[in-house]
Amino acid sequence: MPFSYALCPVPYAFFALAFPQPICYNSPRLRLYSLCNELKGGISVFKRMFNTRSLCLGGIIAALYVALTLALRPLAFGELGFECRVSEAMTLLPVIFVEAIPGLTIGCLISNLFSPVGVLDIVLGTLATLMASVLSWLTRNLRIGGWRLPVVSAIWPVLFNGYIVGGVLTVEGFFASFPLAFLVISVGEAVALIIGLLVFPGVEESLVTISKRNQNTMR
Repeated sequence: MPFSYALCPVPYAFFALAFPQPICYNSPRLRLYSLCNELKGGISVFKRMFNTRSLCLGGIIAALYVALTLALRPLAFGELGFECRVSEAMTLLPVIFVEAIPGLTIGCLISNLFSPVGVLDIVLGTLATLMASVLSWLTRNLRIGGWRLPVVSAIWPVLFNGYIVGGVLTVEGFFASFPLAFLVISVGEAVALIIGLLVFPGVEESLVTISKRNQNTMR
């Protein structure tokens, strides 16, 4: 099966999860009211991601993503025979604040400019990180264990990168088959996300403390 066909379910699955259908109300007025509330919520979140504070925060996150990727370039781009982009652990940041999504996307885009794969990786690899970040944010409240770890949010980067990046590497001839590419990329991504889950409680606590301190200072 051509990779272009295999890729088709990805956007449908993404939009189905990112924008679930509202409850089917019997009254057209209630359906319209529900739709308006969803649109207002989406617009509010969109505005939050592009105010001055969010843009500065996004710039810092993008810089950290690029710096970590290039610092571990042989590992990040599979030059050692195994690909594990440790910076992908940062895709858990949207669980804490939605403003991390643009920063991660831009950071991934810039990092992929150094990829030996080419244009497909720049476009589709960045798209994989964007979709994974959005879904990480949407499932942010699904926590597991006493540490309330966002295990569900950690699944999306593994799946999207395994599927999309694995497909890109198969098309470009880096792997003989898609299942093998999916396995290798997914395992590397899983390692990065395990690292992210290990440091997540400390990072979340620190960021929440800083945020509360800034709010008290502003008062």
